[in-house]
Amino acid sequence: MKKIYVKDVAALADGSEVELKGWVHKIYDLGKISFVRLRDKYGVIQVVLDKEHRGKLRLEMCISVTGIKASNPKAPNGIEVQGNKVEILGKAYYDILPFEINSGKIEATLETQLDHRAISLRAPKIMSVFKIQEKIAFAFKEYLKKEHFTEIYTPKIVAEGTEGGSELFTVNYFDHRAFLAQSPQFYKQMMVGAGFERVFEVGHAYRAELHNTYRHLNEYVSLDVEMGFIEDEFELMDLEEGFLNYLFDYLKKECAEELKLQGVDLPGMVEIPRIPLADAQDILLKEYGKRSPKGNIDAEGEKLFSQYVKEKYDSDFVFLTKYPVSKRPMYTMPDDELEGTTKSFDLIYKGLEITTGGQRIHDYEMLVNNIAKFGIKTEDFAFYTENFKYGMPPHGGFAIGLERLTMKILNLDNIREAALLPRDMKRITP
Repeated sequence: MKKIYVKDVAALADGSEVELKGWVHKIYDLGKISFVRLRDKYGVIQVVLDKEHRGKLRLEMCISVTGIKASNPKAPNGIEVQGNKVEILGKAYYDILPFEINSGKIEATLETQLDHRAISLRAPKIMSVFKIQEKIAFAFKEYLKKEHFTEIYTPKIVAEGTEGGSELFTVNYFDHRAFLAQSPQFYKQMMVGAGFERVFEVGHAYRAELHNTYRHLNEYVSLDVEMGFIEDEFELMDLEEGFLNYLFDYLKKECAEELKLQGVDLPGMVEIPRIPLADAQDILLKEYGKRSPKGNIDAEGEKLFSQYVKEKYDSDFVFLTKYPVSKRPMYTMPDDELEGTTKSFDLIYKGLEITTGGQRIHDYEMLVNNIAKFGIKTEDFAFYTENFKYGMPPHGGFAIGLERLTMKILNLDNIREAALLPRDMKRITP
């Protein structure tokens, strides 16, 4: 008999014979019979077993159950399986579980959960985070393919850092010193110039940041976009706004049960205000007495300004634009309309930056001169700048942190809750 999943049982007629395979989620012993909740990747179903078939079942054993589907208004979702054959597929050898995963909420600390990550993921609510995250990445790809983008795959071992600085992990690459990629930025631009015109990538990025906060990871998944033949940076913001609206509609259709489990209601049409950074700094000072660091706003400022935007525009999102030259990478296009600023932006979502982007310099001489202005040796980046000698179109792009986006959509408290196997300053296992 072919195995079926829990989600498919409801569609079967009463009296249908089924075979289910999964884990023992809960056991209720009532003397002669037992109610066993069986869990697979799609959900939990009630199985009725007599004393003989109940046998030596333990929580989290892998089992196969053959039985008859029946309606029962008192059972979860109104259905159950009256089991007549049970086979243990995977024995359980523990003395005691690290924590309860069948009580709705795990009481163990996040650190303990991460120490036993594969066990914590068995809890349906925690598993649902990553079912939703998978759909976020899928929607990103689907939306961009509809917009004529090509998916690319770029190296994660690189000769130079994209943004320089000390936030680089060093790799011993045979007899050379190499680094883990901070982003696919150079390669995205090169592929635009190669003729793909519009490219995207879903891949890991690495930052050797000395941070151990609720919002930082040292390895994360980046949703990267680069688009050629653009007019300006606002075209990029239009693209991202379009993606977010597509994403929320998609999640409502594809993840209704998971969103319900998380207690999340997604917004309707998203229209994102666009506010110059300098104006945001003035508002923070005037409304909240909050002084901002030069050329930026800090984490507290992001939260306060998001509060202001929510009250004034009823939006969870805001684009901050026109960041100063000194706070943007060497390839960022200067903004001639406002001296000292760039055609760049950040997207803040519920008080957290989830995106950085902007228009890039596409002229070879301008790019080389700008790299020199940053005090960087131009010859170290010849592999990159050489591509700009042969006609590079006006272009730009952005990158969204997948874990940060997941975290804010689901209102999680810590970014590590949105990372399947997080890597931070103190964690390199499991």
